[in-house]
Amino acid sequence: MAHVRLFRHYIHLPYVILGLIDFLLLAFAFALTVFFRYFGDLAFFLENLKFLLPSAFVFAGMNLLVMVALGVHQSRLEEGMSGMMLRTIMALIVSIPLCGFAYLLAPDWLWYIGATGVLTTASVFGFFLMGIVRSIFIATVGKEAFKRKVLVLGAGFRARQIHEDLRTPLNRKGFTLMGFVPLPDEPVEVSEDQVLNIPTTLQQYIIKHPVSEIVVAVDDRRKGLPMEDLLECKMEGVKIVDGASFYERESRKVALEMVTRGWLVFSDGFTVSSVFGIGKRSLDILAAITLLIPGLPLMLLTAIAIKIEDGMKAPIFYSQERVGLNGNVFKVHKFRSMVTDAEKNGAVWASKNDARVTRVGEFIRKVRIDELPQIFNVLNGTMAFVGPRPERPVFVEQLSEKIPFYSERHRVKPGLTGWAQLCFAYADNEEDTREKLRYDLYYIKNQSLLLDLLIIIQTVEVVLFKKGSR
Repeated sequence: MAHVRLFRHYIHLPYVILGLIDFLLLAFAFALTVFFRYFGDLAFFLENLKFLLPSAFVFAGMNLLVMVALGVHQSRLEEGMSGMMLRTIMALIVSIPLCGFAYLLAPDWLWYIGATGVLTTASVFGFFLMGIVRSIFIATVGKEAFKRKVLVLGAGFRARQIHEDLRTPLNRKGFTLMGFVPLPDEPVEVSEDQVLNIPTTLQQYIIKHPVSEIVVAVDDRRKGLPMEDLLECKMEGVKIVDGASFYERESRKVALEMVTRGWLVFSDGFTVSSVFGIGKRSLDILAAITLLIPGLPLMLLTAIAIKIEDGMKAPIFYSQERVGLNGNVFKVHKFRSMVTDAEKNGAVWASKNDARVTRVGEFIRKVRIDELPQIFNVLNGTMAFVGPRPERPVFVEQLSEKIPFYSERHRVKPGLTGWAQLCFAYADNEEDTREKLRYDLYYIKNQSLLLDLLIIIQTVEVVLFKKGSR
């Protein structure tokens, strides 16, 4: 199995394993450093190992947390092994003062973390160990070791969408597509070299050509499915999965063209509880306060910079009406990043290299400082820390008429950051908005405190590497 599902969020199994391996390697590197620095005798070291383990696990845990925040375990696919290791170096450097801070909070049982030189040496050992083991691990993953063999039943529009949208290494890291089996009288829209003309039944075919899953992606089920054949395949141990659910799992987004209201009603997800509501609100407040503390000096410097560029009479903040929970309109506040009369001719999409953006505005938009005043929207409850980004009423009205299920975004509070911000670039047109909606629906469908925490942690990567900002 190439995915595990934690609290309804799909996580690619090889990277879970790689994260655990990194954790153990870092703990080992820390223990090795302490052994050479303070012990030297193996028997004496093993007798005192129980006193060392808390420090080793805190060191490994801190480093793993920062690596997740910097996207270490995903960068391989985009930037290669070198990008992965460069981010690891950055994570190890950032983790050293964090470990030192942990020592100050609990000095009695983290003595070894506070020992002079241990953190730096352990980080160097850990870096080389992870480099060696990752090379071996990635070579193994590259040989399809963790991938499932998948057969698609159907060769029409839905099947073509799966083939086209899930064709990159990023989307196919969990499966190998064996081919498409068309139904009788079904129009074939996938390329001929991908079509499997099976003269026998599906069951007989999979006995000779084993697969892990059969994805049902037919355009019109009313014309009939080979239910007996599918049942026989299921009895052989093959998993049968709906095309829309398969698309969601592999891409971490919802296929708007494939889903129906019936699928939304009967599929897993869209469930919340009062306990989750309390937990989410607590997480919102904690995250907002945590961001506000280091954000206040930045906000002050931003206000000064805006005044210097545009004059003492120029406004610092820019307020806009946005659509929030259940379609209610509220005011969101941002640092002004455009000229004062930017919308004298009416509301328009922000675009790349927008001429209306000031020099200060260009910088604060790139590093997301312009969004910091929205912390107060989170604290007053009109926004959450994590959720779909709020849109303006005039655009909501237009998009709701053109894009199916767009209004479902307002089933949850809008957020300061969100799943779509992590996975997709800035949306400045209808098609980009449609793509971002796919990610927003995935979040709404699978929201949990775990997913919120992952989004908050990985937002650090978005800010540091300037992803999605415009």
